[in-house]
Amino acid sequence: MIDASADVAESARLGARTRVWHLAQIREAAVLGADCNIGRGAYIGPGVVLGDACKIQNHALVYEPARLGDGVFVGPAAVLTNDEFPRAVNPDLSPKTSQDWHQVGVTIGTGASIGARAVCIAPVTIGEWALVAAGAVVTRDVPPYALVVGVPAHRVGWVGRAGKPLRGEGDEWVCPDTGERYVQDAETLRLAD
Repeated sequence: MIDASADVAESARLGARTRVWHLAQIREAAVLGADCNIGRGAYIGPGVVLGDACKIQNHALVYEPARLGDGVFVGPAAVLTNDEFPRAVNPDLSPKTSQDWHQVGVTIGTGASIGARAVCIAPVTIGEWALVAAGAVVTRDVPPYALVVGVPAHRVGWVGRAGKPLRGEGDEWVCPDTGERYVQDAETLRLAD
């Protein structure tokens, strides 16, 4: 389903059952997996790759060369940037072209969520199942399962695959919804064996 007001490039590839809503723009050579939902006014840049079942909320901006795994959530008005040193012009005031800068991207792992109005400053990697809080500004990599908040974003806890904060029980972390158990090694978390 593609709304009549959406702008989808002919060279973009959309997976089965993917929906593109009002005024969204999908640029050239973008690849979207099956069952994605692209909200009103969202922007997906040239060559961006989204896995299956991604949800890009209203007015979110996903700039190239972003790569998103399966099941990624990008909240309303969130931004994934692509320029470390943004300028409209060169030092001689000539307009910058694509040859005048090096694109860097944001990579988001399977199941991770980016909250409303959060900004991810490329190049960063958001680990699988991590949760970036609304309004956070991510300036460095986020480990899998981390819960990060603030400006700049910093880890304040861990979340499980259900997205709920984990509870500490002895040497393990436990999901209150699923009962899944996790083990922490320094600043990383993994499912318990």
